[in-house]
Amino acid sequence: MDLDFTEDELRRYSRHILLAEVGATGQARLRQARVLVVGAGGLGSPLALYLGAAGIGTLGLVDHDVLELSNLQRQVAHDTSRLGRNKAESVAQTLAALNPEVRLEVHPRRMDAEAARELIPRYDVVCDGTDNFATRFLLGDACHLLGRPLVSAAVLRFEGQLSVFRGHEGPPHPCHRCLHPEPPPEGLVPTCSEAGVLGAVVGVMGTLQATEVLKLLLGIGEGLSGRLLLWDALDARFRTVKLKRDPACPLCGEHATIRDLSAHEHAAPAACAV
Repeated sequence: MDLDFTEDELRRYSRHILLAEVGATGQARLRQARVLVVGAGGLGSPLALYLGAAGIGTLGLVDHDVLELSNLQRQVAHDTSRLGRNKAESVAQTLAALNPEVRLEVHPRRMDAEAARELIPRYDVVCDGTDNFATRFLLGDACHLLGRPLVSAAVLRFEGQLSVFRGHEGPPHPCHRCLHPEPPPEGLVPTCSEAGVLGAVVGVMGTLQATEVLKLLLGIGEGLSGRLLLWDALDARFRTVKLKRDPACPLCGEHATIRDLSAHEHAAPAACAV
């Protein structure tokens, strides 16, 4: 591991290096890490900003969507001058100004089955900041089958949830389908444009998501694999629910039936997920 830091790097990351749990070795570990952020919107904005500021060596940004005025209430990595631009490219511009030490790999495309097969193996950790069930289930299946941890957050109205899925490592780690075996019926869960979302709630969940990524890469603290963190902002209450590996899970169970991404080849996006 390369522990040779420039003077600028030592000053930039000095508050990390002062932490006994991080130190120079931990900062070097972050510098060599490769993290893929899928979704450059409400969750992806604080997530990418804090990962970039922390010194992640390579950040991949995936988003096919373009910036709209209604996004700016919560998608804080963008600004008004970039309306109509691709979101992944816009976040990359912000990150380049924040920390030029970070290598940015911009993927202005939809995360479909082909993209999952192509991109996920290139990275150490995948972050789900998307807003629809189709992509969430694709990422859950793909990360398990391709052997990558998935850090997943979701928000709707005043509530958020967060977990880390490492089912590919075997018991006792559950996978995404141990929590949600199948997507809900279309129309059951309202979209963000129908139900609304408090912008600051998205910021908190994206920041918590970044924290879990850093803990995972540094190998410190207790991660959220096997646990689901739930936050109700109106009640100012966090609670954690235990998640167990499901022996009958179609993805990681003893008689798993999902062995490839063929079911996702022609999937259409559904409602915002929480």
